[in-house]
Amino acid sequence: MFANTITRPIEIGLRVVGIWPGTAYAIASRVFWTTTMLAAQTFQYRHVIVHCNSEELEQLMDGLSATLSYSLLCVKLIVFWTKQRIFNDVLERIASDWQECGTPEDCGNMNSVAGLSQRFSNLIIGLHSVAVMVYGIGVVVLSGGDDDGIADDRELFLKMELPFESGTSPVYELVMTTQFLHQITSATVIGVLSALLVTLVLHAGGQIDILRERLLELLPRSQKPTISMVTIGPLIRRHQNIIVFTEKIEALYSYIALAQFISNTLVICCLGFIIVNSIGAQEGSSMLVRSLLFYVVINLEAFIFCFAGEYLSIKSKMIGDAAYESLWYDLAPNESRILLFLIMRSQKQLTITVGRFTNLSLQQFANIIKSSASYVSVLHAL
Repeated sequence: MFANTITRPIEIGLRVVGIWPGTAYAIASRVFWTTTMLAAQTFQYRHVIVHCNSEELEQLMDGLSATLSYSLLCVKLIVFWTKQRIFNDVLERIASDWQECGTPEDCGNMNSVAGLSQRFSNLIIGLHSVAVMVYGIGVVVLSGGDDDGIADDRELFLKMELPFESGTSPVYELVMTTQFLHQITSATVIGVLSALLVTLVLHAGGQIDILRERLLELLPRSQKPTISMVTIGPLIRRHQNIIVFTEKIEALYSYIALAQFISNTLVICCLGFIIVNSIGAQEGSSMLVRSLLFYVVINLEAFIFCFAGEYLSIKSKMIGDAAYESLWYDLAPNESRILLFLIMRSQKQLTITVGRFTNLSLQQFANIIKSSASYVSVLHAL
């Protein structure tokens, strides 16, 4: 039996970055994350610029993929921090939906959605954490195989151009430990924000299912159909709440989706190039180990956003279909007019856009993969 659609791991992750309402020391948490991310990004982009003309294109792609992923996390945190009020409204709407759960059927539906959200959240967050561990193992294996006593050749978890010598002990071990802890925490937060999107979309889908059931029960075929504002009013209010809820999801994730679309295309391209070049190479096994699961997780992240938009679009069509399948045509003209307004309002799809340019859909995910594959083939030809 669940009491909320938002799972405990998501709540903890949002508290860590100062997003969850009422978090103690939220300002201090935001300052800490801003400082650490700014420092990490400075050294990461410094490394990219320094090695931009390097002949080791594979190492450059490896560093660039991690750098872009961190930049995307920065964008996500900034958006949530600046739109804290919208996120608070979303949480209040979810709490209200649970309080308004009047019948056992509604409660069963919402519990089913909460259970599904919990399984997806654990899977997404777990995959992001495991990907960092596997990536770290690949770095350790690669640096262990290249141990020739040269301090400058000792590889870090994250490609950075640090202002001090980091290849000598114990500085190297200290930097490696700090980078690993920061990397696994950041990856977990990325997983939390992706799992949050899945949770919000599934909750909206659950509310749409409840509305559909109410519409089908409104005009049973066993008796003469009749409706009034007393019976249709709660359904119209529920429909309006769903529309407002999805609009707030759109406000939270629209520009995040735009940054995600650009970043994932480039990162998938970089990782695809590394994987293609690692197959059959002398030291390709360690590069393959560290990049393969990272590649899977980045594709999963892009798929989650595109699937969320597709799922909302399909679900929103079901509202109009359910109203149209009812016996509205047997109603008196003044009664059918009320239901027709709901049908007309349902024609506008609920979805998530890419920066308000285009709707997120599985077609967009296919475009990301197609574009990345094209870039990989060009880089491989070079």
